[in-house]
Amino acid sequence: MAVLTAPAAPLSPYLPQAAGPSCSLQRSGSLWQLGIEAQELTTAVGQLAEQLESDDAEVRAQALAELEAALLAEEGNKAALAAKADATCWVIEHLRGQAAYRQQQAKRLTELSRSDASRADALEESLVFVLTQLQPTANRFSFPNHELTSRKSSAVVIDDEQALDPAWLSFTTTSKPDKAAIKEALKAGQQITGAQLLSRRSWRIC
Repeated sequence: MAVLTAPAAPLSPYLPQAAGPSCSLQRSGSLWQLGIEAQELTTAVGQLAEQLESDDAEVRAQALAELEAALLAEEGNKAALAAKADATCWVIEHLRGQAAYRQQQAKRLTELSRSDASRADALEESLVFVLTQLQPTANRFSFPNHELTSRKSSAVVIDDEQALDPAWLSFTTTSKPDKAAIKEALKAGQQITGAQLLSRRSWRIC
């Protein structure tokens, strides 16, 4: 297990100095010592993640710059670079895991919000029904702490669109590139003005 150590930085004691971060590798046959080293690395990664999640764009930029500097420094030392790259992978996994969790929470809160809104609408409909049955001509109801007001509006409802005369229809035309066909043509060697085939390499952390 590799431990990332560095002199104190403005953002966190675990963040490397951008000018020249240092990294030392500590090895031990002791299970206890390996556990301590793993905990220290986890703490350092957590500090980096906190800085990357800051609302301050300048703080995030500084944290990213320091992380990049930590990766690029001491390129000749493969063991140190591997340790820093591994720490970066921890940060990425942490952020993606947190993003997935927050997405799940957002979905849950959205469903709760819809449920609350639906219940509120149902209660309002019931209240209006009861009050208007008692006072059919009223357009406003006043209570000690609230008022229930109404206004008239009009909306067109289309019962059968097919039955409408074309004069009452509006038409729109849209188009978009057929990327699948273009890709096959470019791969076959055909030159297409306005399009080109780019090759990309994607990466993922395992």
